[in-house]
Amino acid sequence: MSVSTEPAVPAAGGFVTAELYTQMQQFYAWQMGLIDDRKAEEWAATFAEDAVFEEASRMEPLRGRAAIAASCRQRADRLEAEQTDFRHWLGMLDVHLQPDGTLRTRTYALAMRTRLGGPLEIFASVVCRDHLVPEGKGWLVQHRSLQHDGSGLR
Repeated sequence: MSVSTEPAVPAAGGFVTAELYTQMQQFYAWQMGLIDDRKAEEWAATFAEDAVFEEASRMEPLRGRAAIAASCRQRADRLEAEQTDFRHWLGMLDVHLQPDGTLRTRTYALAMRTRLGGPLEIFASVVCRDHLVPEGKGWLVQHRSLQHDGSGLR
């Protein structure tokens, strides 16, 4: 009996290059750092002008960078007033290059909060699906869809 030493490759689209995968890891680390540091306007600038941000289990979709920035600023101000740190941890990043040069990504995300002097709490576990478009030497989120674990939504 022979054993194949060929690596398993996903059926649809295969793997992206190591360079592109690393760029995506850096993009998400930078982007999540902006929101965690309450830099709402800078974080919103990582979205296309006409981007859509969907979190179906929690709110109506936000449409456009301005709406995304306003919502993020409101949340950052609330966290500041509550003296709460909020952090995002992303893992299991899956990246697929599309024929038109855009990217489709999927990642698991844990959102955690720590109130001043309090314990760490896991706030949410979600699947994040993004459609990213090239912009200059970087990427912008065109569409983000968050699906909360336990919400019954798929």
